[in-house]
Formats: sequence, structure tokens, C-alpha cells
Amino acid sequence: MTLGFWGKIKKPIFALAPMDDVTDVAFREIVASYATPDVFYTEFVSCEGMLHNPEALSVKLKFTSKQKPIVAQLFGASPANFRKCAEIVAALGFDGIDINMGCPDRAVVKQGAGAALIKNPIQAKKIIIETKKGAVVLGKAIPVSVKTRLGYSKDILENWLPRIFETEPAAVVIHARTASELSKVPARWERVARAVELRDKFYGRRKVRPLIIGNGDVNNLFEATERARESGADGVMLGRAALGAPWIFRNAAAFKARGYEKRKARVVSAEARLRATVRHTRMFEKFFGNSYLNRSTSAKNFDIMKKHFSAYIRGFDGAKELRMKMMKIKSASEAKAILERI
Repeated sequence: MTLGFWGKIKKPIFALAPMDDVTDVAFREIVASYATPDVFYTEFVSCEGMLHNPEALSVKLKFTSKQKPIVAQLFGASPANFRKCAEIVAALGFDGIDINMGCPDRAVVKQGAGAALIKNPIQAKKIIIETKKGAVVLGKAIPVSVKTRLGYSKDILENWLPRIFETEPAAVVIHARTASELSKVPARWERVARAVELRDKFYGRRKVRPLIIGNGDVNNLFEATERARESGADGVMLGRAALGAPWIFRNAAAFKARGYEKRKARVVSAEARLRATVRHTRMFEKFFGNSYLNRSTSAKNFDIMKKHFSAYIRGFDGAKELRMKMMKIKSASEAKAILERI
């Protein structure tokens, strides 16, 4: 079992969750400019897409020196393709590889990938094994982890998780809902605690064992610290809470050292929100180009930024009107002109 960088991080581990069309290189860069999480994840990347159209998919695998350690998250259904992609990812300088076994998106599930693998544990195990074989660069293996859920249509954690443990991944991220529940019900963190129990029972007295990272309904580092303490998890992954709040990992060291008393949430000023929006827009332009008309394989559709505008521009007088205005723009330069004028 190769823990790699996972074994060097002080607990509880705070990770930035992989979110498609959210946690791209531009978003990760602005997060890093405020405070770096313990682990960055890429957006999820199709193994089949990477092999058939590598230039187009490479846009999702961009990262900078500030975004470390960084894990590439892959999805797919073919063990052989996972091995090939693991070789590519390892050569690109990633610190780890994560296998998506929890995405409930219909298009992904239809391929037999993502959460569909929960219903096919034999195939899931083959994928982990082949990914570990490919995750080697210059004779050194990088760690392979798995992100999954409690089950597909029902909670089968007691049956599903030991099958993953048989392949000895470095870490398992547990989204504390089933795939069919999406994010419509509260995350069941008592099941993350159960995952820790199952891990400890499976590995007995072995000193090296996979880390358990919990995920779901965590809004800030105070809650993350509390969830880790209550469940016994090695860390917590924060996702939606980071949207519109790239500063979310501030004071992480203090929380690790002693925790904080629960306090009233800090109010972020309108000016700070707008400055962050401008900076993020500049980052997007730097990495992906200026306009939604740019069809280069190194570009992204600028409309992706609108979900960020919606998250940043709230909580102050005139926010609704400005948000509506920002939904109509078509380029980074247009967005910057409006925001900087304000």
C-alpha cells in the first residue's frame, strides 16, 4: 500500500473536492492565493476521452506549482484504459490519482462508470488494481484513492467498502449519501464513522491503512473539524461551500492545532467579494481565453464563470441587480470592465 503524500499531512486533512466545471485550474489558483487546502483535486476527467482526444481533455489537467499536492480524478469503466491514463497522469507530475466511483450523472452511469461501479464490485476492483499498476513514474508509485458513496439506490456500505479495501487504496473518500439521493437529503456522518470502524476491523493491527475522508454538508473549517472529531475520520472534503468563498481554507493550521469555538460566521464585505470576482475572472482569462466564442481546445466556454458570479455576488445591497447583469455578459473583458467600474 502506497500512502505517498497522504501519510505526510497533519490531521484532520482538509481537501478541496473535485467539482466538474468548478474546480478548474483558475478556481484552484484563486483558492491557493488565499490559503491552500491540504489536497487539491482536478475536475473529473474521462479516461476514454483522454485517450481518444488528449488535447481537448488536457484543459482539465492543467495545474500550477501553487496547487500542490494535487490529485487527478478519473472516471471510466475500462480497467485497461485506467492503466493507460494512470501512466499519463503520473508522467504529468500529479501527486496522486483518484477513481470516481460515486458520480450519479446519468451519462456517466450509462457508461458503467462513476456510481455504476458500486453495482459492479468485481469491475471496480479490477479498475483499482490496474490503476495502481499504471500509477508509477521513474520506478516510484504515486498513491491511488477512491471517491464513492454509501451505495447506489440503498446503503450497502458494510458490503461495498470491504471490497474496496481488498485492493488497498491509499484513501477512500465517503460521500455520506447514496447515488440516488444525490444531494437532496442530509449527509449521514454516522455512516462515515461506520466506515472508519469497517476500515479498522478489516486491517486489524496493521499500521499502514487507507485514510477515510468524509464528504457532505460541511460549510466551513469549524464544521469540518467537528465532523472529523465526531466520526474519527482522517479528514474532510469541502466542495460546494468553497463556491463563492475561495478563502474557505484560511486558518486551517489553527483548526488543526486546537480547533476553534463556534463563532458567528465572518461577514465578507461587498468590496472583498467583488475584488475576488475580478481576480477570478482574470485567472479564467489567463488560463482559458477571453470569450465564449473561443473554440480552442485550450479554452473553456466563458459561460462557466456565471455560476461563480452567482456565488460571489450576494449578500449586499444591489447584488441581485448586478448578478442579473453579469448573467448576460459574454467575455472576461466585459466582466472586468463592469466589476472594476463598480
